[in-house]
Amino acid sequence: MGRIEKTVFISYRRTNAPWALAISQNLTHHGYDVFLDFNGVASGDFESVILGNIQARAHFLVLLTPSALERCGETEDWLRREIEAALALRRNIVPLTLEGFDFSAPAISGQLPRTLAALKSYNALSVPVGYFDEAMDRLRRQYLNVALDTVMHPASISAARAARVEQAAASAAPAVTKLELTAQEWFERGVNATDHDEELRFFSEAIRLEPGFAEAFYNRALARVEKRDFDGAIKDCIDAIRLKPDLAEVYNSRGLARRAKGDLDGALQDYNQAIRPDPRFASAFNNRGVARWVKGDLEGAIDDYKAAIRLNPNDAEPYYNRALIWKQKDQLAAAIADYQKYLDVEGSVCHGDFEKVKQMIRELKKKL
Repeated sequence: MGRIEKTVFISYRRTNAPWALAISQNLTHHGYDVFLDFNGVASGDFESVILGNIQARAHFLVLLTPSALERCGETEDWLRREIEAALALRRNIVPLTLEGFDFSAPAISGQLPRTLAALKSYNALSVPVGYFDEAMDRLRRQYLNVALDTVMHPASISAARAARVEQAAASAAPAVTKLELTAQEWFERGVNATDHDEELRFFSEAIRLEPGFAEAFYNRALARVEKRDFDGAIKDCIDAIRLKPDLAEVYNSRGLARRAKGDLDGALQDYNQAIRPDPRFASAFNNRGVARWVKGDLEGAIDDYKAAIRLNPNDAEPYYNRALIWKQKDQLAAAIADYQKYLDVEGSVCHGDFEKVKQMIRELKKKL
């Protein structure tokens, strides 16, 4: 019979940090050796620290919310890479599903790349706020109390040292309250909402419960942009930046609001701020490309669209945007190629103005 291991790696989005910390604190209290990237490991240390600690631990817990898989289409996304590593190493993977997560929901299933498709076959555990202790008890008794035959490899010196640092930080952090987790649930309801007024209501409730919830301010800003309340969106972004100055998505969101108000220089500054801490932020490159195009910097816009496509080839928008520039520059073959690529990518998610783009292609072909 295989041995019972009590070593755990927790994979999560920064947005869901209170959940990850609460689970880590509970497992640690019950004698588990838990790795939680609490402070944020530098990107250059990903291979040695993050992958080394996945390899050295028997169990892999991944926290899944409606917002968790949003960037898994990007091949270098950390959450995606962590899950891929756990699958390849055949760890005991336990998906922990939080507020509103459902693998069968179209908005969620469409975010799951082929390399992560196997994740759906694992036995998931729902963790509601009101039954958190009961869920943790079930996690320990049923999901982690399993015999394993997989060979674990000792962590490298650097990975083990990093684990001790992160464990000390997580242990020193204040205990996560039910109020914080309830705010997380309201936040995920907002992410899952399809009505912008509902988004505003849900994110506002999350902020009321947890006034330091930077991601809720950021997401409320996005909802305000959709409602064309650009001043409100900018104010929410300022609050989010005050709480988390290194949150790249906030600068991207404020850039959208500033561009909508006609402040292209301010928008460009924000997109630069978004890309600086996160040079793999495909959406920020695409948005900066739009701002550069509007300002007449066609070559700069092309460079940004090229970067966006390289980072996330499954996003159709940069292909369409670049096609507009090729058409403007009278490079018709390149425009046709990008329009066709737009149709190919957009068609895979079953939406888009196909007939309009097909008509553009027919007209351009006549001019060749």
